[in-house]
Amino acid sequence: MSENAERGWLPDFLLINGEIKSGTAFFVDESGIITRLSQAPADVGRAQRLKGRAVLPGLVNVHSHTFQRVIRGRTEWRNQGQRDTFWTWREKMYDAATRLTPEQIYQAAKAAFLEMLLSGITTVGEFHYLHHQADGDRYSDPNLIGKLVIQAAREVGLRIVLLRTAYLRAGYGKAPNPGQTRFITGDAATFISDTEELSGWVKKFRFRGEAEVGVAPHSVRAVTRDYLLEIADYARQQELCLHMHVSEQPGENEACIQEYGASPVTWLERMGLLGPRFTAVHAIHISEAEAGFLADSGSSICACPTSERNLADGAVRADWLLARGANICLGSDSQIQIDLLEDARLLEYDLRMQQLERVVLDPAAPGRERLSQTLYQTASKSGAKSLRQNVGELSVGKPADFVGIDLDDLSVAGASREMLLANVVFSLERTAVKDVYVGGRCVVRDGRHPLQESITAEFKRVQREFWG
Repeated sequence: MSENAERGWLPDFLLINGEIKSGTAFFVDESGIITRLSQAPADVGRAQRLKGRAVLPGLVNVHSHTFQRVIRGRTEWRNQGQRDTFWTWREKMYDAATRLTPEQIYQAAKAAFLEMLLSGITTVGEFHYLHHQADGDRYSDPNLIGKLVIQAAREVGLRIVLLRTAYLRAGYGKAPNPGQTRFITGDAATFISDTEELSGWVKKFRFRGEAEVGVAPHSVRAVTRDYLLEIADYARQQELCLHMHVSEQPGENEACIQEYGASPVTWLERMGLLGPRFTAVHAIHISEAEAGFLADSGSSICACPTSERNLADGAVRADWLLARGANICLGSDSQIQIDLLEDARLLEYDLRMQQLERVVLDPAAPGRERLSQTLYQTASKSGAKSLRQNVGELSVGKPADFVGIDLDDLSVAGASREMLLANVVFSLERTAVKDVYVGGRCVVRDGRHPLQESITAEFKRVQREFWG
C-alpha cells in the first residue's frame, strides 16, 4: 500500500501503552487499521492536526441490556408496605420486557447505542435474551429481535458482540415465571441451532469486525447443569466467548448451594467452566478464594458499578481481584446511566467508602498515573479481552477506535500531560467527549452524531406510545 493511501492524525496528547505522549502521530490504512505511530518530522507534518484534543482508545462496554433503556427512571419508587430490592425491581423490568414490540426494542437499542457512542464507547457486548413473542411463541425467524439489535448498532456505527442468552427455567425448584416467557428456549439443541443461524447471518453479510456472536447462559439459576455443559461445549468448539451472570445477589448463591452444594464460582470452577473465554458478570458476592479461582483461570470479571448501586446489588471486590491479576472490565447493564468512566472510578470509590482509605487499588509499581492507567484499562483493553475483540488500545495492527477529548472542557482544563489521565478517569464530564472514531471512521464530530436528532425523536415517540 502506498503512503498516499494512509490517513493520519496528530493530537496534542495520545494515550499509548498506558502513558500520555505528545508529538506523536498515528496512521491508518484504507480499512481503518493502525499501520504505524511516528514522531518523525515528515510524518508529523502531514498528519491531520487535532489541536486542543487528547486522543484515547475507545471504551468497551462488555455488558448491556439495551431494552432496559425504556425503564430508566420508572422504577424509582417503593410499592406501599413492601421492601424494594433487586427482586422487586426485576418484576417491574419484566412488565416492560413482556410488552415491548420488536420495533420498540430496535428503537430503544438505537437510542442506547447512540448514548454509548456519545460517551466514548466504541464496542458493546449486548447480553440479549428477548428472543420470542410476548406469549413465548417463536417468531418465524427465531433471531428476529437479535438481528434488529445488531442492525441498530451498525446504523449508529458501534461495534457489537451479540451475546445470545440461554434461559431455561425460573430457578431451582421454582414454578415458571410468566415474566420470562420471551427468554425461554426449551432445550440446548434448539438454542445452539438458533445461535448457528444467527452466526451464519452475520457471516453472510460480512459483518465480521463490526458484529460478532457469543453465547451467554444467563445464570446458574436459569439453566440446568446439563443444559449449561452442552452450551459451554458448543462455545468451546466454536471458540466463542461465554458470559454468565454470577453471584449478583446472595439469594442466587443460596439457591446454588441448595442445588449443587457450592456457591456459583466454586461450582463453575469444579465443572471446569472457568477460563480465558469465560466472563463472570457482577461476581459481587464471592469469597476471597473464589476471587483466586477467577483470576488463576484467566476468566474476566465484568463489574457494572453504576447499575449495581442502583439495584442495591453490592460492590465488586476489585481489591481482591486486581491483587491476583484478574481481568476486570465494565458494563452499563440496566442503562440507568451510561458512563464507563464513572463505572471505572466507582471500582475505587466503593472501596474507599467501605475501608475509609483512599487510593485502595493503586498497584505496587511506581508512578503517579498507575491507578489511572489501571482504571482506564478496565474500561477499554480489559473489555476487549473479555469480548475477544482486537480493540481497546491504540497500537499497530489494531482498528483505529478512538475518542477525542476537548482539552478546553472545564472538567479537564489545565491538566498537565503527566496528570491528564487522572483528570480523565476521575473528573471527566461527557461534555468533553467531542470526537469518536470507529475503524478510522468519524461517527461523532464535535459532540454530535449525524443521526442524533432522528434517533432521539423516534425514541421519544416510543416512550410516549409505550407508557401512555
